Amino acid sequence: MKHPDQYQGEEVVVLGLARSGVQVAKVLHERGAVVTVNDKKERDQSPEASELESLGISVICGGHPEGLIHEGVSLVVKNPGIPYSVPPVQKALELGIEVVTEVEVAYHLSPAPMIGITGSNGKTTTTTWVGKMLEAAGMKPIVAGNIGTPLCQAAQEAQGDNWMVVELSSFQLKGTESFRPKVGALLNVAETHLDYHGDMDDYIASKAKLFANQGPGDTAVLNWDDPVCRGLVPYVKAGILPFSMTEELVQGVFVRPTYVPDTEDDLKRTIIYRDYTESETVIAEVDSIGLPGRFNVENALAACGIAIAAGAPPEALGDVLASFRGVEHRLEYVADKQGAAYYNNSKATNSKATAMALGSFKQPVVLIAGGLDRGSDYMELLPVLGGVKALVALGQTRDKLAKVAELAGVKRVISVDNGESAAAVLQEAVREAASLAEAGDVVLLSPACASWDMFTSYEERGRIFKEAVHNL
Repeated sequence: MKHPDQYQGEEVVVLGLARSGVQVAKVLHERGAVVTVNDKKERDQSPEASELESLGISVICGGHPEGLIHEGVSLVVKNPGIPYSVPPVQKALELGIEVVTEVEVAYHLSPAPMIGITGSNGKTTTTTWVGKMLEAAGMKPIVAGNIGTPLCQAAQEAQGDNWMVVELSSFQLKGTESFRPKVGALLNVAETHLDYHGDMDDYIASKAKLFANQGPGDTAVLNWDDPVCRGLVPYVKAGILPFSMTEELVQGVFVRPTYVPDTEDDLKRTIIYRDYTESETVIAEVDSIGLPGRFNVENALAACGIAIAAGAPPEALGDVLASFRGVEHRLEYVADKQGAAYYNNSKATNSKATAMALGSFKQPVVLIAGGLDRGSDYMELLPVLGGVKALVALGQTRDKLAKVAELAGVKRVISVDNGESAAAVLQEAVREAASLAEAGDVVLLSPACASWDMFTSYEERGRIFKEAVHNL
């Protein structure tokens, strides 16, 4: 797309009245574009409409009318969650009208360099961690996108000496054309969002757009242990900074195990950064990281690599690794009840995220899982469910998860049926889990599914879980 200033007097259609759509509409309207915002929700479900109309922006609610998209439209900016199969998007593509997401608009607006962080799992934790690392280094980060400040708002507020630290989904990246982050990071790739993308090829291609416009002056931070990430190397034109849990890298961030007799497991694990001259810096001991779980060590390595690529001194990162206590809904400790520890991992919206969460605990786990059915058979969970004490399954996928748990030999499997409300179902699941848990156990909400069959978001699901725990 062109710079937003160049749409003066031209027609632009914004699809979706969510937070990003409202900000994009304001940005383009302020620059003289003739903006129409369209949302399939009814007017009484769209409180943002009145605000936009008061500014002189046209708002159409209740469906996608014929003629919304026509040859006179110069640009369509769509909410990332709107699929490309909906009629107005299809019509725009047929007419050769550019269809982008807010990321593309914000990129043109921002005077600050951007750090783009994507992956199937760990994006929010890593993005937040990077923001804290850059802040500790005095680099004036602005954390934006899916978390923090809305992206277009942040882009307008940014100065040249800021760093935009942006969490990005595959939905957002699919709608980019010229977006070029100074640092781009791909954390991992797991099978997810196939209901949106159709197949893994489209999902991976959307993630890979993060690197499409990078050049030699930019940096791509890649998970060297993930075969999909590593497979993108031939297509990346930026400098590559890899991170690895398992391999001592020629250059990058990695974990070095050292034999130390008479310790708990005879190994000390140290996070090392090795630069292109093969000079090494010890960043921290793995045991000092403030978050539990192997996957959070991986997130820590990624965050270190990203911060270093942006210019943060590696020797300054250890304190941030130790002091960071995580993000809400990501393996979040809630409370102890009758000697059992309760954790909220509502952000686990796919099987891999739940598998990684289960691997974080040595104690017996009573797992609460289930949610939106996107067609997965959840057999990916079979190896890890064998170590689960009990499963409480809910949502559209409860029968599928119960079947996998039974195949894995889980001794107690309880399916909570749909009740009067989503909250009531989850509250009942918590009570069932509490009845199965004993002192020393962990009760873990880690759904392996999106929340939209019952809840408006994973945040709502996590909040209701925490309330139910506190009310036990």
